[in-house]
Amino acid sequence: MIGRHRYVIEFFQVRNVMSQVSGSVVSSSSCVEPIAFTERYANSEHFQKLYREGMTLVEETASYLDGPGRQEARKLDTDLSLAYATESMRLTTRLMQVSSWLLIRRALNDKSIDLDQARIERRKIQLDVISRPGHVRNFDQLPERLQHLVRESFRLLDIVKRLDVTIDGKPAPAPKLVSNPVASQVDRVRLAFSA
Repeated sequence: MIGRHRYVIEFFQVRNVMSQVSGSVVSSSSCVEPIAFTERYANSEHFQKLYREGMTLVEETASYLDGPGRQEARKLDTDLSLAYATESMRLTTRLMQVSSWLLIRRALNDKSIDLDQARIERRKIQLDVISRPGHVRNFDQLPERLQHLVRESFRLLDIVKRLDVTIDGKPAPAPKLVSNPVASQVDRVRLAFSA
């Protein structure tokens, strides 16, 4: 999300320069205020989609681990069986944390809880990651379905971590107001040709 803030800032800087070139009056000291996309996202239909996606992944994971996953785990050798058990525990823990965060955010959006209660509940959630799939020995030898679920859980976790900065009711920390560096150059050119 922070990358989007930079993109918006650059867009407005370019727009300001274009306005100057086309004759509009924009001073070289004009600043650009970033838009709080993160907060808007958390209150949008996109968030609702993320919520449904997260809850669906929780259900799929539970169904897999209780059914086909259990059968697949029995066929694994000892080392892979240990890796399977470890990854399935990490997966369920990760999904519990993500789903808890989604439920808190949804309750806050729906005004079922206030900001203070959301903050208290948020402090109970751990969004830090122990290890990514690339760091797990024999990960690529685990059943494909488990690998897919683990990767999807990390994808959702990454989105949630980016949105998490809004739980305090503030938009993501935005860069300070950025003065338009091109505007001063355009002013110099304009001054040089007007003399």
